[in-house]
Amino acid sequence: MKAQVNEIKENLQTFSGTNFFYQIPLLRTRFTDGLKYLSEVAECFWLITDTSVIAKSLMNRSEFVTIDFKRLSEEKQDFTGYEAEIIYTDGNDNILEKHTYRVTDFPLDELRLFFVNNTLMLPSEY
Repeated sequence: MKAQVNEIKENLQTFSGTNFFYQIPLLRTRFTDGLKYLSEVAECFWLITDTSVIAKSLMNRSEFVTIDFKRLSEEKQDFTGYEAEIIYTDGNDNILEKHTYRVTDFPLDELRLFFVNNTLMLPSEY
C-alpha cells in the first residue's frame, strides 16, 4: 500500500495543465486529466463528486475555492470519531465550509484541489 501511495504522489506531480476536460454528467462540473488519473488509481470518484457538489454551492461566496483533504491523526480520530476532514477556503485561508468523514478508503493522507470556473483540478493544473 505504501508503494502505491508513493507512486500516486509521484505521478500526480507530473500533471501540468490538462489535455482534456471530463465532466460529471448531472453536475456538469469539469475535471482534469490529473483528477481522472487519481479517480481511477485511488478509486475515489466519490471525492471528485463530493467536492464538486460543495464547491459549486460555494461559488456565490468565492470564485476560487481551495479544497484540502486531510486524514486526521490517530489521536484526533480517537477524540473526534472522525477519520478525515475536507476544508473549503477562498484561497486566502478564510474557511467557507468544513466536512468530516467517519471512514475513508482514500489512500493519501492529504490532498489539495482547486475549484475555479466550474472546474476541479490539481494545483499544478491551474
